[in-house]
Amino acid sequence: MNKRFLLVVAFALVVALAASYVVFQQLEKGIRSAASARAAKVLVAAHDLPVGTLLKSDDLKVVEWSGPLPTYAVVRSEDAVGRGVIANIYAGEPVHPMRLAATGAGGGLAATIPLGKRAVAVRVNDIVGVAGFVSPGMRVDLLASGTPPNASANLGTQTRTVLQNIEVLSAGQNIQKDAEGKPVAVQVVNLLVTPEDAEKLSLASSDTKIQLVLRNPLDTETTKPPGTALAYILQGGVPMKPEPKQAAAKAAPRPPAPPKVEIIFGSKKGTGRSGR
Repeated sequence: MNKRFLLVVAFALVVALAASYVVFQQLEKGIRSAASARAAKVLVAAHDLPVGTLLKSDDLKVVEWSGPLPTYAVVRSEDAVGRGVIANIYAGEPVHPMRLAATGAGGGLAATIPLGKRAVAVRVNDIVGVAGFVSPGMRVDLLASGTPPNASANLGTQTRTVLQNIEVLSAGQNIQKDAEGKPVAVQVVNLLVTPEDAEKLSLASSDTKIQLVLRNPLDTETTKPPGTALAYILQGGVPMKPEPKQAAAKAAPRPPAPPKVEIIFGSKKGTGRSGR
């Protein structure tokens, strides 16, 4: 009985020692990880860095980062100095490469234009610019009003939606989003478009009257409005009757009927027409 008891006690001691060793190893690993995290250094913004800022050395500082290092965080100032900011970076926030323009792209408005896009300036007034509520980051549609070439004079001025869901890149000299939502009157709005849409926008702004239409940023659906004309509006939405077609050309005269031929079969007579 005593021998069995001693075996049980010995087994318990072995299990306890093994468990203690495992716990000790885990604690030691955690301590090393914590020490390593405390020793990690990361590059952060020394102050708020708005869009368009060309980073200088005094805009950044290196600090010890307590906790897991942010993924892809910039740790060397030489990897960020001289690059433009394309998304706001706030004081004390780690510098992320996705918020910086490519090396050599510079700063300002040009650095915020994505590859394959173009910024097109559109002259606006209080009405065209939606009473000043068009600010950077918002989405708009663009309407063009005019008289198409070779259009029916009965229809008058026509309006169509030329572009949809276009991002406003800047309003006036401001390339920052309006945090307070206050209307600000501007004379020029830069729209972010594709090269093909830039051609359409250039023609529309020079040869027609344009109007910006503000839309909800969450509404990204592209619709197909048919457009309208002044005549349709003045007639209560009823399209005008199409113009009467010109009288058809005078029909050509019928060819004369072939002459009748008398056919005699013995004592019977019959008539028929020549096969000409």
